[in-house]
Amino acid sequence: MTFAAPPGTATNNLVVELRSVRRRFGDVNALAGLDLEVPENKITVLLGPNGAGKTTAIRMITGALEPHGGSVKTFGLDPAVFGEEVRRRCGVVSAKPALYDRLDGHANLAYAAELYGLGRGDQIDERIRSAAARFGIEHALSQRVGGFSTGMKTRLALARSILHGPDLLLFDEPTSGLDPESSHAVLEMIREMTSDGRTVVMCTHLLLEAEGLADKVIVMEDGKDLVSGTPAELTQRFWPGTVVLIGSEGPLDEALLSSIEGVRQVEPTSTVYQKRLHLDGEHHVPDIIAALVANAVRLTQVEPIQPSLEDLYFAVRTKRNIADDGGRQLSPSFTSESQDSSDEALTDRHRQVAALTGWPANKDQP
Repeated sequence: MTFAAPPGTATNNLVVELRSVRRRFGDVNALAGLDLEVPENKITVLLGPNGAGKTTAIRMITGALEPHGGSVKTFGLDPAVFGEEVRRRCGVVSAKPALYDRLDGHANLAYAAELYGLGRGDQIDERIRSAAARFGIEHALSQRVGGFSTGMKTRLALARSILHGPDLLLFDEPTSGLDPESSHAVLEMIREMTSDGRTVVMCTHLLLEAEGLADKVIVMEDGKDLVSGTPAELTQRFWPGTVVLIGSEGPLDEALLSSIEGVRQVEPTSTVYQKRLHLDGEHHVPDIIAALVANAVRLTQVEPIQPSLEDLYFAVRTKRNIADDGGRQLSPSFTSESQDSSDEALTDRHRQVAALTGWPANKDQP
């Protein structure tokens, strides 16, 4: 099968560009003005709860769905017009990949190869074995897929997704239903794919699996992008200073801590023997230690606190005003839909985010 060379190429090293994309299903707005940029040769992770619009966004990228508003460009092409060319360059693994349980692993991949237009023969068989070996299932190609574990089926679906050598891989909840060891193995394989020059978009609502994997994060809710950027950029944006946990043998004097140069804010913890200090920069840490020692404070702990992707996610999901310059910024109050006002509903994670950011952990607090 041959394709006519269509006009248009990817610009600014972006493989995917969605601009103000809207999509409805009946009265439901699955996407409500989504902006999304996917840089090449990187792993972009779409984070959000179920119903945030992540799967719909994936289907827009391939042209499986057309937008009701806005524009979609994949490889610089409109997938609604050049859908066949776009999909030829994409590999997709859905949350529940469709496999043929009555066929063995090899037959499943061979059938996919024919659908991709790769044909048959020894050369295709070698490609099938190579794809299966990459995901550690070459030993199971002769077994019926109906007897595969959930992890084995996911690995087979991943092997199928790279069979035709795609440039863009789209993974929708690729670790759904997997045990921790299988999930870790799958995520490691996904990371390796970018070393081959491929671009990856992965949807997930599991924060831990995105931690350390994402080159770019896009937090979604109700079909919108709340915030996007690299983890380092977002951490610096929302936590521009330095946060340090200080511990001592005796109760810490908050007035003393506040008087030290470079300390912007003193946050309490669950014990009087520890405080979180918000500093103007990490260069103040030695001065703070020296000042406390000079005041006969016997330190037991000086621990920098680096906000995690989970901290960022909870912060963004509960604060979502628009900055004057058009970018997303966090507001100082919780909304009733995002945070229950009762103390019992507050998790340790919410308290940690509140301590890191200085925002109240309870919407009833000032």
